[in-house]
Amino acid sequence: MSDDQSSRWRRPSGRRPFDRWRLVAPSGVEVVSLRQLRPKERLRLVSPSIFTTLNMFSGLSCVLLAFRGHYREAAVLIAVSILMDIADGFVARKVGATSPFGIQLDSLADLISFGIAPAVLIHTWALPTWPFLAWVAACLWLACAAFRLARFNVTTDPTADKRYFIGLPSPGAAAVVMATIFALDTPEIGPDPAKFALPVAISAIPAVLMVTTIRFRSFRHLLQPRTRHARLVSLGVLAAVLIGLVVAPGLTGLAIAYGYVLQAPLGVLTAPLRRRLWGPESIAPPRTRLRSVFLGVIDDDGLDDPVGEECHGADAPAPRHTAGAE
Repeated sequence: MSDDQSSRWRRPSGRRPFDRWRLVAPSGVEVVSLRQLRPKERLRLVSPSIFTTLNMFSGLSCVLLAFRGHYREAAVLIAVSILMDIADGFVARKVGATSPFGIQLDSLADLISFGIAPAVLIHTWALPTWPFLAWVAACLWLACAAFRLARFNVTTDPTADKRYFIGLPSPGAAAVVMATIFALDTPEIGPDPAKFALPVAISAIPAVLMVTTIRFRSFRHLLQPRTRHARLVSLGVLAAVLIGLVVAPGLTGLAIAYGYVLQAPLGVLTAPLRRRLWGPESIAPPRTRLRSVFLGVIDDDGLDDPVGEECHGADAPAPRHTAGAE
């Protein structure tokens, strides 16, 4: 190598090779390497990902236990994944470490824990008598969970009402499977088709609700209470849940999981009464139709009016992926 060529790769003392090169995210935000940060700052930023990784481990362990026929233990691990999913979001908001990387990693972990794990658990739980329908139910669940997570990623809106999710969130759907299997352990379906109603219901109904545009309460105010009254309510709910899990874990899990799913249709039915009693703040505000996630560019006609359904997407075509230097 000539002196001119070697001088091109020589760097000043204390600098890494290619320090002048920087990746650029699709949004145009500069990507900063963790190696450039102080250890304490690095720990702050990666702390949510620790819970996300534990979420993935728990989901994979659930799959392995389901294949071995340990259904109750597998259901418990789905509950652990739900707790880890709540924890990573809470920690990310608390320490200010929300990032595009974290959002994508969280969705991949959720696909394992709330997509693949419940699908495998449903399949193995109901397989002996109805293998084909169990396979169909598992495929339906996985497809709906993947669609739900992909839709969430491309329709994340910082200005949206954080009190609501669009469609049943995947942890809430997985909680239905988890609570039912933990409470019953075995479906006891036998050869009678009428006895297959429960496995079909707990796999098909939550799966379909994941891809609908029905709004479900997020209950984030319980995790981040801002007033003294809200803190007392959060502590009361936590105490009631813990006591219920100690006294009757199966029944408590069923009440929480099924209650969360039912709160959306009950909310729709009681909306007129709640508006009359407590005002418009007590009901979900009208939504605005967004662009399709499947079409690149479409006409703007009719997209600015509030509508009853959600057309998923972003307000602008996605920018090209770029990488550049300073």
